[in-house]
Formats: sequence, C-alpha cells, structure tokens
Amino acid sequence: MPTDARGGCLCGEIRYQIRGEPLGLELCHCRTCRLASGAPVVAWAVVRREDFVLERGEPVAFRSSPDVERTFCGRCGTSLTYRRDSAQSIDIQTATLDAPDACAPTREIWLEHKLAWMANDPRLRQYPRDCQD
Repeated sequence: MPTDARGGCLCGEIRYQIRGEPLGLELCHCRTCRLASGAPVVAWAVVRREDFVLERGEPVAFRSSPDVERTFCGRCGTSLTYRRDSAQSIDIQTATLDAPDACAPTREIWLEHKLAWMANDPRLRQYPRDCQD
C-alpha cells in the first residue's frame, strides 16, 4: 500500500488519507462485518489511528458492539471504518481506497463464521477468529 493513500465514499462527501504503512491487510468473514456491509466478506486495511486523517466530511458513527464503532457516509451509506475502543488502530474498508489493488489481503480472519459457499484462499494466512487468537 502506498504510504500516502487516499479514499472515500461513493458520493464523494467523505474523503480520507492514510499516512504510513498498514499494520495488516485482511479479509473478515465475521457475521457483524457481513451484516454491516451486505457482503459475504469484507477486506480491511488496518492502520494506526493517527495515520487515518479525514480530509472532507464527517462520517456517521454506529456502535455495532459495546466496544466497537463503525462509520459510514450519512449521504450514500458507504461503510468506511471499524474501530475497537481499546485498540490503537482503525480498520478502513479496502474497497473505499482510490487504489484498492495496492492492498491485497495477507490473511483471512473469522473463518468460523465464513459462509459455507465461500472458498478459503490458500495463499492467505488463516485464522478461525481474529488474528490475535
């Protein structure tokens, strides 16, 4: 991933910049990511909180769990971020980057929640839950 990546939502209301290298690039199969995105799996670029800078707009925040905040564009609905209160990082939905091809995932997480018709990618490190487990 470029050290000065940019991205935003579908309508352009929200624009952001990522400064620095990602801490991780992952595909998440957990049920809450699937429900929040409406997709069978979600790709995330995990970065330090201080490396994520909003350049335009203010996303709407939603508490999907007691210790998790997700954000999205209030105008077009694009899902943008996932942040655990206790973490020093923030996850950015890879597909919202201007150049998402530069952020290929290196691991798959929450495989125990994976839909049965989704195939694992044998090139990626595999984790039954979070990569910390």
